[in-house]
Amino acid sequence: MIRIMLCCSAGMSTSLLVRKMVDVANQRGLSVQIDAWGVSEFDAQFPNCQVVLLRPQVKYMLTTLSVKAATHGIPVQAINMTDYGMQRGDKVLDYALSLIEAAH
Repeated sequence: MIRIMLCCSAGMSTSLLVRKMVDVANQRGLSVQIDAWGVSEFDAQFPNCQVVLLRPQVKYMLTTLSVKAATHGIPVQAINMTDYGMQRGDKVLDYALSLIEAAH
């Protein structure tokens, strides 16, 4: 199972994008678990994931969170602002999968 974490300020605002990503994964026959968490839950949740994507509004935390996740070999990147704004679940899922592949 592929585990993806979306990280935003509170953990609720990315729920629509999560649903769109899950829908695309299901259409492709991929086994995924995608969860949205607030940055306050980052430390507890990131070790359970293979990649962490940050909502554009918390991109300023990229360096700090990347350093923490690097200890587990987990990539952290910001979601493209246009893809986030347009709720392009397919593009964001493809990005997450490419980061997982590059890390291994």
